[in-house]
Amino acid sequence: MQRADASAAVSVERFFQFSLLGLVASGFLAVAGSGYLDLPTIALTAAGLSLRALIVCGIIRTNVSDRMLTLLAVSYTGFFLLDYFFLSHFDFLVSTVHLLFFLAVIKILTAKSNRDYLYTAAIAFLELLAAAILSINLNFFVFLALYLLFAMAALTSGEIRRSMHKAPATARSGLRRFHPRLALLSTSIACGILVLTAGLFFLLPRTADAAFARLISHRIFLPGFSNQITLGQIGEIKTSSRPVMHVSVFSNLLPGGLKWRGGALTDFDGRRWFNPQPARTPLAVDNSHIDLVPLDQRRTGGRGISYRVELDALDTNALFLAGIPQRLDIRARVLFRTDAGSYSLGETPPPGFGYEAYSLLEEPPENASPVRPVPLLPLVARNQHLELPPLDRRIPELARWMTAGTVTDLERARALERRLRTDYGYTLDLPDHEVPDALAYFLFTRKKGHCEYFASAMTVMLRTLGIPSRLATGFQSGIYNPISDLWVVRASDAHTWVEAWIPGRGWSTFDPTPPDLNPHHFAFLAKLGLYLDAADTFWQEWVVGYDLSRQGTLADRMEQSARRVGIRWFDFLSGVHAGWSDAPRLWFQLFGLRVAFVLALGALLWVAGPPAIRLIRMRQRVGRVRRGQASVADATLLYQRMLHVLKRRGFQKPVWFTPAEFAASLPPTPLGETVSEFTASYNALRFGGRTEAAPRLSILLEELERQDHRP
Repeated sequence: MQRADASAAVSVERFFQFSLLGLVASGFLAVAGSGYLDLPTIALTAAGLSLRALIVCGIIRTNVSDRMLTLLAVSYTGFFLLDYFFLSHFDFLVSTVHLLFFLAVIKILTAKSNRDYLYTAAIAFLELLAAAILSINLNFFVFLALYLLFAMAALTSGEIRRSMHKAPATARSGLRRFHPRLALLSTSIACGILVLTAGLFFLLPRTADAAFARLISHRIFLPGFSNQITLGQIGEIKTSSRPVMHVSVFSNLLPGGLKWRGGALTDFDGRRWFNPQPARTPLAVDNSHIDLVPLDQRRTGGRGISYRVELDALDTNALFLAGIPQRLDIRARVLFRTDAGSYSLGETPPPGFGYEAYSLLEEPPENASPVRPVPLLPLVARNQHLELPPLDRRIPELARWMTAGTVTDLERARALERRLRTDYGYTLDLPDHEVPDALAYFLFTRKKGHCEYFASAMTVMLRTLGIPSRLATGFQSGIYNPISDLWVVRASDAHTWVEAWIPGRGWSTFDPTPPDLNPHHFAFLAKLGLYLDAADTFWQEWVVGYDLSRQGTLADRMEQSARRVGIRWFDFLSGVHAGWSDAPRLWFQLFGLRVAFVLALGALLWVAGPPAIRLIRMRQRVGRVRRGQASVADATLLYQRMLHVLKRRGFQKPVWFTPAEFAASLPPTPLGETVSEFTASYNALRFGGRTEAAPRLSILLEELERQDHRP
């Protein structure tokens, strides 16, 4: 029995250790899922957690002394300075996060005492708290559910572990199948907590700002939508697949090649595009509506599109609009319009900020109807859009060679666009070394790049030909998600293109970037990404943005769904117009019988359920006993059943009597002899571990029950 107890103690200890490890891992994953941690911190912390798992499994054995721990902590002080100056680039917060995760990994790897385990649990809680500050996405809820599951497992197994060091006590069900039973218990408790809190969450209205107040906002920084962009920055953005906005298009078909324009840049110094002194004109918004183009100046004809844009956590105040925006519905008091026709807010909007717009889609200049009145470009603006830095002399020669034989500015622009799309290749890989002239290196040496290089090359070559041009920044159309009925625009859809001034047409769009012929995702992963994005959209709409109006919408949807299946939960509200005094009577007429039936059924289950469950469990255990599969817990349960039978016969065992003393106190009748034999078999199984005595216990118990029913 001592060996069995030792094995049980090892089993409980291992379950506790894995639960504690899962607790820390779920908190760490919640922080990592926020996108705040850098890759080295994620990799090293994950390696430390994996090493701890191997130690718990017994595959690796380590014994780190306290002196070694002190040396490691002191040695990191010097590394902290190196981290601050060279790795974190003078960012104290980042270097401090590195330090905290280093100490956390050291504490997790060397935890031995109960105090160490308490510190480990505190670390896990702080990780989850940090994730709650940094993230409002769906993945935080997933990791919160895992944290709650492991927390219940650690608490329950920790209590069992603590009690095993006290006076010996026999568990009612023994330690058989300990892991699945305790895991099921932890899962049930965690699910129950989530269900109860979810019910309260959707029943109690509140403002999203109060529920998810942000102490730190981790936004996506998108260069190019402010006042400058350096060659190569857009390529770095395109490596991320994080959603930046969701678009709902109020039409059956989204035109191909649609661009969401965010800004335009005019000046180029050979490596950087920028706006030196951007002029912004304030536009007053009247009752959340503004006409961007006066009604008497709008173009006639052309295709229009209505859409709604919801922004994610972007670190920009730019508004992304398609085509030529005509009107806008937005919750703001003032907008700003630049000379380049871009629109922005006065401050960075919060995550989930949305607006609706109507735009005219730009048609190719070759097919577009004449513009009336004919647009004119002021001389100052024309000179600004023709300025160039010192260039490699081969660039103007290449522009003239590519446009040989053309006559009009439109033909020259189309010729440059066509040659760049056909003679050059697309890649997101940046040059492997620093070059003095990035544009000349792209055109004459590397001959491949991403959209920035193509758009910059065409803009510069147009200016060498005397055609005013500028660099436009924004996103491609994105991908349609049929699950959420939204267009998902990701950071990888970031794009730059060219806007050139065509006489008689005005500013016209050209895109010299060739398509990317390399597949980015497997079909399964792409489909999985759509499901995850739809789930995250639901989370943002119904959890982060849940308020009183959302509560009313949810109640209305529930009522509509109930009507489809013939259930009319809220019909009694239609009688309110007859007077509030009639509402209880109407409600009772409609639902009184149903409610009474549900209450009666609940009372029946409450009264008869526990005895029925005990009877079923008793029969199951008796069956195991008869098959010779009895355990110590089965012996205890059968003895309690025997005491229950005797209590009905008028014999009750005093608490201070041992089983043998109680059997000896009974009169020398057939009942007393049966109880004595039953007690002997019980002691043989319960304390002697003799499982062959189990079938006899079952036979004697049946004999006692038959004697109990005799007249």
